Amino acid sequence: MPTSKICAIVVTYNRFEKLRRTVLRLLDEPLDQILIVDNGSTDGTRDWLLAIQSDRLIVLEQAVNGGGAQGFETGMREAKARFDPDWYLVMDDDARPLKGAISAFRATLPRPLGAVLAAVFFPNGQVCEMNRPWRNPFWHGDVFRDTFLLLGGRHAFHISDAAYDATLPLQVDGGSFVGQFIPRTAVENCGYPEGRMFIYGDDVHYTLRLARAGLPNAFDPRVRFEHECETALHGTAMRPFWKTYYHHRNLFLVYRLAIGPFFFWPIMLALLTRWITKGRELDLRERRTYRALIRLAIIDAIRGKLDRPHSEILDRSAER
Repeated sequence: MPTSKICAIVVTYNRFEKLRRTVLRLLDEPLDQILIVDNGSTDGTRDWLLAIQSDRLIVLEQAVNGGGAQGFETGMREAKARFDPDWYLVMDDDARPLKGAISAFRATLPRPLGAVLAAVFFPNGQVCEMNRPWRNPFWHGDVFRDTFLLLGGRHAFHISDAAYDATLPLQVDGGSFVGQFIPRTAVENCGYPEGRMFIYGDDVHYTLRLARAGLPNAFDPRVRFEHECETALHGTAMRPFWKTYYHHRNLFLVYRLAIGPFFFWPIMLALLTRWITKGRELDLRERRTYRALIRLAIIDAIRGKLDRPHSEILDRSAER
């Protein structure tokens, strides 16, 4: 049987040191191609990448930073046109496979079609919460019961720590673009990620689309990645402030897909009340700015407006 072709796709923007560690790790792994989407870096990234002597490394330079979401869509489209791989492996520039992860994935082939999500850890070995896969409580009665009736909350629908120590895959519905292997069939049936989401939620939105189309996404603890992530999406106000616009706008879109039409608005009305009162710990000026961004995010999500220029969001956040 021919060996499956795997093309790794990494999106980067001005994080040279982290990207350097990622690229060097990828070059050590049995990958067919490594496609780097550079979103207009100005920190020496491009010169370093272009100096690497490897037929497997392809650099796709973007004139404008379209965010991670646009980068993944662009990268997958380019990989399809150039290589038509059997599997697209997507990851952020601060994430990379642990040694042997690609061989571990190859050892599981052939397998049922659907995205395969790696077990992602911080460099210190702890589970990376941002990348913990989950099952949609609105599609599974037992998960709905544990989440809402037994008040299990987030822990009830995210996979447990025990799943990371297992030896077999676990079916899931949603996950992140860190160590996610996407089969050709998924692209043929469901298209590409929504690049206009800029950052946050594009990965969850896409894996939910795959699951809804009947493709069985699976978390595989035998395939292990590390992630040097820093942004926290829960708790205090997000900084820089512009990130909260994308977080809330895209979360609205994810909830609409996950919940479905019957329960969506009753649940969202409760959530929106919480959203528009966020930022209590901020001073008055910052609180007004922060909440104005959240209100704009809600309005744009309701209208389906995904083309607001990033420069406008920066202006509204009073940050550059």
